[in-house]
Amino acid sequence: MPALTINGNTTTLDVPDDMPLLWALRDVAGLTGTKFGCGVALCGACTVHLDGQAIRSCITPVSSAVGKQIVTIEAVGNDPVGAKVQDAWRQIDVVQCGYCQSGQIMSATALLKTTPKPSDSDIDNAMSGNICRCGTYGRIRHAIKIAAAK
Repeated sequence: MPALTINGNTTTLDVPDDMPLLWALRDVAGLTGTKFGCGVALCGACTVHLDGQAIRSCITPVSSAVGKQIVTIEAVGNDPVGAKVQDAWRQIDVVQCGYCQSGQIMSATALLKTTPKPSDSDIDNAMSGNICRCGTYGRIRHAIKIAAAK
């Protein structure tokens, strides 16, 4: 049974080592903010942080997360950068349907932690793997710029 550190808490989950982290988080740990989108790492809805890096949890086996820090949307606001991103999202009402937004926020937070003042190109590169079917890309870019300016 793998021991995982999720949002600062270490817990042992009764799951196979090869189970996708997404399902361990959602179905076993009960953290449903991370969404299932495509299952093949193309849409970004399942993005979480693993040791500070934005990763696609739908293709990451639980065994790859053992001994590392996992942060999900439920706790990203505990980080000052994550809190700025969430505040910017609320400030300009980025969300339309909202399904992809946890992944968008996780990717945006990871970007701002490594590149505090991103260019448009930096934003495009960091966010390119996150799909928003509602087309809120303009508001997402604007929110990232607001968060970066804080």
